[in-house]
Amino acid sequence: MKIGGRNFNGYTYVMAIVNLTPDSFYAASRSTCDDVLFAVERAVNEGASVIDIGAQSTRPGYTEISAEEEINRLEKPLLMIRQRFDIPLSVDTYYSECAAAALEIGADMINDIWGLTHDKDMAETIAAHGASVCIMHNSPTPVADDLWRNILSFLKNSVDTALRAGIGKDRICLDGGIGFAKNREQNFELLNGYEKLSELGYPLLLGASRKSMFGGKPEDRLGATLDATRLAAKRGVLFVRVHDVAMNIAAIKEIYGY
Repeated sequence: MKIGGRNFNGYTYVMAIVNLTPDSFYAASRSTCDDVLFAVERAVNEGASVIDIGAQSTRPGYTEISAEEEINRLEKPLLMIRQRFDIPLSVDTYYSECAAAALEIGADMINDIWGLTHDKDMAETIAAHGASVCIMHNSPTPVADDLWRNILSFLKNSVDTALRAGIGKDRICLDGGIGFAKNREQNFELLNGYEKLSELGYPLLLGASRKSMFGGKPEDRLGATLDATRLAAKRGVLFVRVHDVAMNIAAIKEIYGY
């Protein structure tokens, strides 16, 4: 897969979460415009391959903010990061207006938790900038029927939307959407069979870091997160999106042996 000018294949890479939000579920991941460069520098120094920047929390029960507010939170920090660091930048948004603003500043990828279904202009916006996309499964109501059929059908339709818009096939990856519209049992079913998503022919991203499916407080979920990362590495998942870069990289190295 291509993100910006870089190719990713044959390994499990770490995408570092950098939140520009006051309400993300894991307090330690929150950054402001004043300290975001320190958060990115730490992630880069610890070995992150991609930085994923979010300006709106999508934790369970979150309060949605407008595209305008999301852009206001994002623009200055993203510009500062782009000027300082030579690393692929992903922006977590489902608003095409925010995606356009981010891509014009220099973001390389859009991470859309609604898989191009929330905003009818999103796919065309990404294509117009020659950018990459992570398409995540989601649903406005809890998944009640066959889990795999639901996820695979959704992702296939979203991929078709991406391709029709002109997004390059080599610039698409897929996320099964752990924690979104699924109960705990379904989340574990998805995690344990994650490689089934590969049948669509695209690389995968796993986002399970410190999520509530693991129980307890977010601060106490690192061990379970590392187990999920090891599983992802064993199954050939291309990216893991995580809060704790160094420890997840160490877990990946355990599996690959280097």
